[in-house]
Amino acid sequence: MRRADRLFQIIQILRRSSRPITAGRIAEELETSRRSVYRDIADLIGQRVPIRGEAGLGYVLDRDYDMPPLMLTPDELEAAVLGAQWVADKGDPVLAGAARDLIAKIATVVPERLRPFVSNPTVGAPLGRASLPDGLDIAKARASIRKGHKIRIRYRNEQGDESERVIWPTMIGYAETVRLIAAWCELRQDFRHFRTDRISAATFLDERIGCRPGELRNRWKRHMAAQGIQLPQG
Repeated sequence: MRRADRLFQIIQILRRSSRPITAGRIAEELETSRRSVYRDIADLIGQRVPIRGEAGLGYVLDRDYDMPPLMLTPDELEAAVLGAQWVADKGDPVLAGAARDLIAKIATVVPERLRPFVSNPTVGAPLGRASLPDGLDIAKARASIRKGHKIRIRYRNEQGDESERVIWPTMIGYAETVRLIAAWCELRQDFRHFRTDRISAATFLDERIGCRPGELRNRWKRHMAAQGIQLPQG
């Protein structure tokens, strides 16, 4: 590993932990010697990186330290490109366009030596079947989630029966060929998942939901956990 990359990795290791990390643990993760870690940390401190601690006790990085966000490793770059490729293929038109723009921006700002990991990555998102058409504007639905606003929808169930619902949207899920809106349903007084291709009409209301968006999302996560459904860790 190049020394510059090792210095960056030390900062990353310290950033992801709220507790002091010993030089021995850092050395083990980076497959180097503790002596090298001591020397690297001394150099980082000399470069005014706010690391506190000492040998034998462990080191912590000041929580206010802000590092340029695009100092990425090759693996991190390929992970970002892989995710953006998937969104470009599966996302709604606005989100898909944002994903393509993201890849282009990353390619523009990363150092020259890292650009091949963006233009010619070793990984790729598989292209699947086209998603079924949405019955509402997904970009507006995402805005409603952020603002904590309700949506009135006309929904057709699996049997073809239609009903009108007022929902509190909390999350949009992207499956292989359909999109889902996870929401609290005022009609059912419970969480429901609505396929967007079965929504025949939608009105985006200015009325706020009955709690903060983050609180609603946590309630939904607890509901999913009670159903024994494992959610991705974010």
